[in-house]
Amino acid sequence: MARRVVDVLVPVALNQAYSYRVPDGTDLNPGDVVSVPLGPREVTAVVWAENGNPDPRLHNRLKETGDKLDVPALKPELRSFVDWVANYTLSARGMVLRMTLRMGEHLGPERVRMGVRLVGAPPQRLTPARRRLIDLLSDGLLHAKTEAAKEAGVSAGVVDGLVDEGTLTIEPMPRELAAPTPDPSFAEPDLSTDQRAAADILRELASKDEFNVALLDGVTGSGKTEVYFEAVAEIIRRGKQAMILMPEIALTGQFLDRFASRFGVRPIEWHSELTPRTRARNWAAVASGEAQVVVGARSALFLPYANLGLIIVDEEHDQAYKQDEGAHYHARDMAVVRGHIAKIPVVLCSATPSVESEVNARKGRYRRVALPSRFGGQHMPHIEAIDLKREGPQRGKFISPRLAEEIKTAVERKEQALLFLNRRGYAPLTLCRACGHRFACTICDAWLVDHRFRQRLVCHHCGFSMPRPHQCPQCSAEESLAAIGPGVERLQEEAAALFPDARTMVLSSDLITSVETMRAELNEIAEGRVDIIIGTQLVAKGHNFPRLNLVGVVDADLGLGNGDPRAAERTFQLLNQVIGRAGREQGRGVGYLQTHQPEHPVMKALVASDREAFYASEIESRERALYPPFGRLASFIISAGDRPTAEGFARKLAALAPLDERVQVLGPAEAPLAVIKGRYRFRLLVKSARNVDLSDYVRHWIAGAPKPTGNLKLEIDIDPQSFL
Repeated sequence: MARRVVDVLVPVALNQAYSYRVPDGTDLNPGDVVSVPLGPREVTAVVWAENGNPDPRLHNRLKETGDKLDVPALKPELRSFVDWVANYTLSARGMVLRMTLRMGEHLGPERVRMGVRLVGAPPQRLTPARRRLIDLLSDGLLHAKTEAAKEAGVSAGVVDGLVDEGTLTIEPMPRELAAPTPDPSFAEPDLSTDQRAAADILRELASKDEFNVALLDGVTGSGKTEVYFEAVAEIIRRGKQAMILMPEIALTGQFLDRFASRFGVRPIEWHSELTPRTRARNWAAVASGEAQVVVGARSALFLPYANLGLIIVDEEHDQAYKQDEGAHYHARDMAVVRGHIAKIPVVLCSATPSVESEVNARKGRYRRVALPSRFGGQHMPHIEAIDLKREGPQRGKFISPRLAEEIKTAVERKEQALLFLNRRGYAPLTLCRACGHRFACTICDAWLVDHRFRQRLVCHHCGFSMPRPHQCPQCSAEESLAAIGPGVERLQEEAAALFPDARTMVLSSDLITSVETMRAELNEIAEGRVDIIIGTQLVAKGHNFPRLNLVGVVDADLGLGNGDPRAAERTFQLLNQVIGRAGREQGRGVGYLQTHQPEHPVMKALVASDREAFYASEIESRERALYPPFGRLASFIISAGDRPTAEGFARKLAALAPLDERVQVLGPAEAPLAVIKGRYRFRLLVKSARNVDLSDYVRHWIAGAPKPTGNLKLEIDIDPQSFL
C-alpha cells in the first residue's frame, strides 16, 4: 500500500512546494508546521497540500517529513493570503511564507523559572547577608530566585545555603503571560459629538463578520486613535483579535501608553527590535489567540492570527509601508487583501490620505468616516509662506530673519518650536574650496554626507563612511573643506548661535540607537525639557507635543524636484503632518514654509488650508497621465558589476516584451542612482491601463526571457513607490 505524500512549502527563495512522504503513524494535514530535511539541514516548513497523485517511480526517493511542531496549523485564510501575495508581487512563495514563520528558533517550551519562598525558621548561623534575604522574603510570597538575590544584595550561594538549611524552598514560578488581556471597559473615553458618530460607525463595522474598508479621514489632532480604539474594544468584547499596523514601530511609545490608558494593559508588539525570546513568545501568543491586540510594523500582517477580526492601518499614506527588499509588497494594499480573504473589516486612517485611498473613497469603494475638526475645539494651525527670494537668510545661514524672530517670541513665551528639515547629518556635500574636489562614495553614485556628531563622511545608500579629513585628498590643501547645504546637525548649530539660552534637541534616525532612546527623547520633549526641536521626518508621525505651537519648515521645496510621480503628494502629506504637530493642546499653532516656490500648487494649498484643491489638481493630473490609481506601473531594476553587462541585459529584456497595445514599456534608462554598492543600475518602467492584469503580463514576459546569470540581478516591483 502506497504511503501518503504531501507537498511542503519551505521558507526559502523558491516558488514551488516539495513532495515528502508522511511517516507511518504520523497525522499531517495542510497547514501543519513541520521540520523537513532540505539538503544537509533541517528547516521549519508548512504542509501546503495533499499530493493525491504522486509519481510512483519517485516514491522511494522521496524523503520523509520530520517532527510536527507543537504549534497551531496555519489557517486556510493565511495560506491563501501567502499564495495571493506571491502571485501578485511575483515573489517566491517561500519568501512570503518566511515572513509568516518568523518565530525564531526559540519556539517551544520556555525554560522554567525557579522561585524561592520562606518556609522555615532562620538557621542558627545568621549572617548579615542571610538576614537581608530572610527579611526580603518575610512576606511569604514566591520571589524569582535571581531577582531576590539581586534585590537583597547577596550571591546565589546565600540562597542555596538557606535552601539547604530548610529555611527556604524552591518552587517553579508561574508562567509569565505573554499577552495580558485588554479590558474594553477599563477607561471608556469622553468623546466629542463628531468622534462619537465616527466611533459608532466603526463599532458597527467591527460587529459584522464581513469585509468592508473604511477610511477614517480626520485632521491632525482630531482624535482618530481614540475613535478606532472603540472598534478595537468591540473586537475584544467579541473575543476576536485586532491588528494595528504602524509605519514606524520605534516611534510608538506614546501610542502604547495611550493604549494602556484606554485598555489597562499594553498590547503585544511585533517589530524587528524584539529579542528572539520575546519574538517567539509573541508569535506563539498570536497563533494561540492569547494575544488579542497586536501593534506592529508591516510584517505583523503575516502573523498566524488564531481569530483575526479587524485590521487597522494607521497613517495609511506613509511610504514606510512599502517593503523594497525580498518580497516587494505594500502593507496597506495587502492589508485590504487580507481583510477581503478573511472576510473582516479594514480601517485605514490618515489626516492626508493617499491619492489611491482618496479616489477609492470618492468612488464609494471605501466608506469615508470624517473627523473635520480638532478635539477640544483647538484650531488648525495658521500657515504662512516665507518667500526666500524676497526675505531669505543671510549668506551661509538657513533660518530667515522672520522665522528667527517668531522662534525667539515662542521661546520667550515658554512654548516649544520645531525646525523641520528632512535631511540627516550636517551637510549633504563637502567640497574643497581650493580645487573644487567633491567627496563622493567609492561604490555609489552619491555624495558623502557630513556627520559632525560622528566626525565622519557617510554614504546614505550603502553605509560606507570615512573620517572627515584635515586636507584635500586631491590637492593636499590644509583645512580647505567646506560644508555645502544644511542638514539637521548644521541647523542645530545655527539655532544654538541664534538662541544661546534655548535647549535644543536633534531628532534624526541616524542618531537614535534604540527604541528606548527614542522613547526617552520624546518624553523629554513632551515634558517640556526642550525648547527647540530640530527634526527630520521622524517628528511628523503621530507624536503629541503638548507645548509645541510653532513649526518652521526650513526647506519646503526639498521633495518637489526629484522626478517622482508622487513628489507633490508626498510633499503635501509630509508638510501637512509636520505642521499638524503645532497647537494641539493649547494656544494657536502656526507654521512657516520657507520656499522658493510660493506659487507651487502644494504651497498654495497648504497656506490656504485647501486640501480639496490639492486633491482635485493631483487626481486630475494622475488621471490625465494614467498614473495610479488610474493606471498601473511595474518597475524592473537590472544591476551588474559593470555598466555594459547591466545595459545589455536591460536592452535584451526590453526587446522581448510581449506586444500589447494596452501596455507601454519605457526604457531602459540609467537609474537616477546609477551606481549603488558598486553595482551599475538600469531601469525599465512598465505602464498599463487599470484593467490590465499587469502581474500576469510581467510573469509571461519573464518566463520567455533569459535568466540573469553571473553577477546580473533582476528585481521586479509591482506598484513601485520608489523611482530611484
